[in-house]
Amino acid sequence: MSEQGLKTILVVDDEPANITVLSGTLKDNYRVIVAKNGKQAIDRIESVVTPDLILLDIMMPDMDGYELCQILKRRPETKDIPIIFVSAMSEYNDEEKGLQLGAIDYITKPFSPAIVLTRVRNILQLREAQLSLENQNKALEQTIAERTREVYLTQNVTIHALASLAETRDNETGNHIRRTQYYVKTLATNLMRNGHHLDELNKDNIDLMFRSAPLHDIGKVGIPDSILLKPGKLDPEEFEIMKTHASLGAIALKAAQESVGENETSFLRYAREISECHHEKWDGTGYPKGLKGEDIPISGRIMALADVYDALISARIYKPPFSHEKAKDIILEGSGKHFDPKVVDAFISSEEEFKAIAAEFRD
Repeated sequence: MSEQGLKTILVVDDEPANITVLSGTLKDNYRVIVAKNGKQAIDRIESVVTPDLILLDIMMPDMDGYELCQILKRRPETKDIPIIFVSAMSEYNDEEKGLQLGAIDYITKPFSPAIVLTRVRNILQLREAQLSLENQNKALEQTIAERTREVYLTQNVTIHALASLAETRDNETGNHIRRTQYYVKTLATNLMRNGHHLDELNKDNIDLMFRSAPLHDIGKVGIPDSILLKPGKLDPEEFEIMKTHASLGAIALKAAQESVGENETSFLRYAREISECHHEKWDGTGYPKGLKGEDIPISGRIMALADVYDALISARIYKPPFSHEKAKDIILEGSGKHFDPKVVDAFISSEEEFKAIAAEFRD
């Protein structure tokens, strides 16, 4: 085999006789480079080649083998090179120290060339198997990442397609969807940072809530145009029909959730919760189920405030847009009645972010 295709062994020893014996043992099967001390070994690695394995003496002047091993194991580019100590230091403590520093084997001088050759071959085969496994794992991780990205994109496309469908039948604008989406993320992040609902609020779940929020009014596709698009105030009977949009959305999303399995697409769980519960009130006077307090999922409580705030600051046929300050006063008044007090606190401490979101996505 040409030297170009051979594994490279670095022999580090200050005794020429040892170098001669080791080089002679290995040269027929490996490319051998030598160094007579620790500094020269580092120079060889940096300027010649990164070896596949190092045979390292311990007792050397200036820098002993233990020190060189520590230096190599600290460096990212050399930390994974297998090191075999080859030393006349034969005490158990010497071998134990060498292995603790990261060496993979320890051969005591005087050595048998056949033993050295066998140990080197076995360790290089093991290292090659490890590298092969690492490459397989990297390829698998890349495949999983690509599939995860595909699922993520599919979820987003599904969400936006459904949200756009609801939007075509509603007087509210697409910017309402974007604003409330970012309000939800802001509130959830603030609650998490302040240590609230940590069993539910984490980076991944907040992302799911953010992506699911546009589906909060998906049930409006089931409301008759005569009610949904009515320019004036709804009468009591019409309002009762309008209220069913929360349940209609939840039913559709629950069916989708059950058909694909909750664990695979948990974003549908949040979409269902938000759709069904964003009109529930903290004091139990909301709809469709009249849930109260902590019985309302946190995603629904967050969406409730986000939705109301945006309705207050937006123009409607039946009202002009309210200022942020007026909307804030109404929300404060609703704390403990309409809204979860902790969510209201999160809103108050995130006022500037709400203003910035409203300005960025204004109609």
